[in-house]
Amino acid sequence: MAITYKDAGVDVDEWNKTEDAISGYVKSTFTKNVLGEFGSFGGLFELDKKYKNPILVSSTDGVGTKLKIAVLANKHDTVGQDLVNHCTNDILVQGAEPLFFLDYIGTGKLKKENIVELIKGFAKSCKENGCALVGGETAELPKLYHPGDYDLAGFIVGVVEKDKLIDGSKIKIGDKLLALKSSGLHTNGYSLAIKVLLDHAGYKLTDKIPELINDTDGPKYSTLGDALLAVHKSYLHEIKKLFAAGIEIKGLSHITGGGFVDNIPRILPNNTSALIDTKSWKVPALFRLIQKHAEIDDNEMFKTFNMGVGMIIVVDSKDVEAVKKKLDAFLIGEIVDGKQDVVFE
Repeated sequence: MAITYKDAGVDVDEWNKTEDAISGYVKSTFTKNVLGEFGSFGGLFELDKKYKNPILVSSTDGVGTKLKIAVLANKHDTVGQDLVNHCTNDILVQGAEPLFFLDYIGTGKLKKENIVELIKGFAKSCKENGCALVGGETAELPKLYHPGDYDLAGFIVGVVEKDKLIDGSKIKIGDKLLALKSSGLHTNGYSLAIKVLLDHAGYKLTDKIPELINDTDGPKYSTLGDALLAVHKSYLHEIKKLFAAGIEIKGLSHITGGGFVDNIPRILPNNTSALIDTKSWKVPALFRLIQKHAEIDDNEMFKTFNMGVGMIIVVDSKDVEAVKKKLDAFLIGEIVDGKQDVVFE
């Protein structure tokens, strides 16, 4: 008896049906710069001639174990948005605006409805960030993933004029740090959050937790599932307001994996440190809930989570008020003499 590819767990016909279902979402992100058609071997993108000395900036990432929450909640559109926004922020810190995005989805068994929801999420955030979804790959890998599980990876390319590149080299002692609020955990710290809230504390995603519903210090969430699936915020349009106003941004730090402790030093020059005033904002209830049940200290929290801060902007002290007029930002600290680390007070 013949053994087919489908017998081995890979259904090419189902993928063809899925491809037809997602084509409209993908095409909806195409800008005038996209050449070729959906389904080509490679995505073609023509760079605008308006750039004088363009630098391409690229990044790749995933959303980690936040995918476990999406699978448990059977809600798959938000993690697609997470991935696009996360990658957008990662190149934004160097001053780049996104041009195009590609995705990878690996799964044990192709579920058309889940793939469509993922692509809808990609397309939504691509359009919001002004970038095109020019290609992707979906791999059906039986026996590699548990039933219902999948993994995501995103790849982004953006552009910045060479003389507008933000690399932290202009940061000096006395510069100020301003913070932009996060929408929640974003895409980091989920392995700890799941272990603490679901495994240890015994919460369910449908639980209505008073601290989260009535939070006065951060976003309000109707259920724990809503809190854990809150979409990773893109800061592109906020930072573009500062670009348009001519405000010099000396450094940007996207607070992702590694929290404050690992991310801020990535932009600091030698012999400087970031002094963070932890009393300058109130940490949202979701983080306090995790810390209470985990029984861990502040240092562990600040090196794992964003603690309600998704992006930090470094500017000259004279520009602080100008930034505040443009954005909902608050002063969180300053640059001091040090050893390329973060100091909390």
